[in-house]
Amino acid sequence: MPVFTEYSTASRDLRVQPSFAPPLPRLTPAFNSNNNNNTDSHPSSNYEVIVVGAGPAGLMLNLLLARYGLNDDSLLCVDAKPTTLQSGQADGLQPRTLEVLKSLGVSDEILNDGCYMEEVAFWNPTGNPDTIIERTSIVPDVAVPARYQHEVTIHQGRIERILETDLLRYSKRGVQRNTRLVDVRIDDDEEEEFPVVAEIETEGEGRRTVRAKYLVGADGAHSVVRRCMGLQLVGESTDHIWGVVDLVVDTDFPDIRRRCAIHAPAGSVMVIPRERIATGEYLTRLYVMVPEEEEETAGEKNGDDARARRSKVTLEGIFQQAAETFKPYYIRPKEDGAVDWWAAYQIGQRVTDNFAVKDSKGVNRVFIAGDACHTHSPKAGQGMNVSMMDSYNLAWKLIYSIHGLTPDSAALLDTYHSERHTIAQQLIEFDRAFSSMFSGKIGGAEDGVEGLTHEQFLEVFSTGNGFTSGCGIEYPENMTVYRTLVADDQKKNPIQGTDYLSGVLCPGRRLLDVQLKRHADGNRRHLQDDFASTGRFRILCLTSSDLLDPKGVSAQTLVAIGSSVLPCFPASILEQVVVHPRLPKSFTWRDVPQELKKHSEMRFHSGHEMDDVYKIYGVDSTKGALAVVRPDGYVGVVAALDDVKRVESYLEKCLRTV
Repeated sequence: MPVFTEYSTASRDLRVQPSFAPPLPRLTPAFNSNNNNNTDSHPSSNYEVIVVGAGPAGLMLNLLLARYGLNDDSLLCVDAKPTTLQSGQADGLQPRTLEVLKSLGVSDEILNDGCYMEEVAFWNPTGNPDTIIERTSIVPDVAVPARYQHEVTIHQGRIERILETDLLRYSKRGVQRNTRLVDVRIDDDEEEEFPVVAEIETEGEGRRTVRAKYLVGADGAHSVVRRCMGLQLVGESTDHIWGVVDLVVDTDFPDIRRRCAIHAPAGSVMVIPRERIATGEYLTRLYVMVPEEEEETAGEKNGDDARARRSKVTLEGIFQQAAETFKPYYIRPKEDGAVDWWAAYQIGQRVTDNFAVKDSKGVNRVFIAGDACHTHSPKAGQGMNVSMMDSYNLAWKLIYSIHGLTPDSAALLDTYHSERHTIAQQLIEFDRAFSSMFSGKIGGAEDGVEGLTHEQFLEVFSTGNGFTSGCGIEYPENMTVYRTLVADDQKKNPIQGTDYLSGVLCPGRRLLDVQLKRHADGNRRHLQDDFASTGRFRILCLTSSDLLDPKGVSAQTLVAIGSSVLPCFPASILEQVVVHPRLPKSFTWRDVPQELKKHSEMRFHSGHEMDDVYKIYGVDSTKGALAVVRPDGYVGVVAALDDVKRVESYLEKCLRTV
């Protein structure tokens, strides 16, 4: 048996931690719940963040905050349900959401087991009583540049389980279930540091009062948090009622495994193919428009409320209407028990005026996210996606405020409302147009959208693709999105072109993924993999063709960033990613500034051997450019390669210096 001496350091345990990045640094004093020796029987009553609701929005927020550094003493998530969702509700993930889940390292099961929707088929009336409907076109489901050129459908409960399982790697408690929020208010007179007062009730344990620095209501369309804060969903509902059913289907309809929009003389149906289930069979979701006659039997439109009308819709009625719409093809449940879930709903678009409520000093303390602040129809496939992206936007801003990583917490937290409310309004407007057209009849004006044609419907679908995919989102200018260039600085703008959806760099838009080759080891990779969701800002340096000139702009910029900018901010909060264009000769580390290897050895890539990164980003390779990317993957500022001051000025607004 060999004899040897083994040495190890205390930091070695980091090698088996469940993240590629440590928690974010904390400049504020370590949190002390100060609750008289908390035990299981006497749990904490003070928290830094309380999250109400453990649907996709709540779980996304809770997981991010736990990864960023909040432990069980500091972070509490409660949910009234005993388990994750068991059936129904949302089922579709858009390309941008898939990019985010990939950046979190939780996308594998979804991508392996989900159903890919890559094409959309449109079916319309023929005017022929024998054929009745015909396929008029098939178009790509995702028509904009994205890492994932498809949607994925998979059960919402499964997504919740994936997020919650990952959460348990960072939290021993996870979600505190069977616990409902009874009341919440802001009271900063009694305890200024923990001004949010919440009363919660846990099944079998009774009620208790807890306090928090911040509370987030991700508790759905009937949000208790929204109600307690005096916020209201403002909007309207249409008269159309739809049935939705998940089932294993038996049909001879040729496009049942494609996403379909069917306009037939008998009505409208949307087909959403779903994932394979444990039996080996595949689910299908049908959205079926309930005919006017059935609506009227449920009550007069101006009389009984929507709940009473919806209550008269039956599963048998939904199937009967679907059968009429699909003619001459047949469609039915494959066998008894093939129906997984069904419901009836009325289309409505509503949004809350404010996504946050301030304390007496003007600091946002209570936030709402997801369905708590915006509701809409499910047909555009946005609900779960926009909800999780609310949390993705809010999480890093909360942690920066709590950890003292930003010089202006109040202003940073204000950007949550200004950014996400803008997106919610755009969502409502798009959904109103899309749902109205979908509920109308192609080729006529009968109680639908007058003069609606297939071309008009297809145009709305196509032009909205940037928004529905999540890839065309653009945030307004604020302290983290610096877009303004004064007249004298226009000549310093390094970006050519305005095709931002195709990747041209623009503050307020996400950084489009590109493929490139890493210099250190030849690894062919996706650039987004250098922008993992670890809560860090990144400086993206697109060097110019003078990189190998020690006196050139590229070398001087890398020296300035490495020696003057990065050291000015908290350790590990800022990373550098470097790309180089086609160069006249091969080179080694000795041919480039030492700061490049020191800060970006494994984040230094060729921008020409795979994708033409410079062309995609709208950058002249002879001039280069700088961009700062926020922790959520959105570009915060762009600057000329030699304009390090602009980058430094932007970062000083967002990050505390040391």
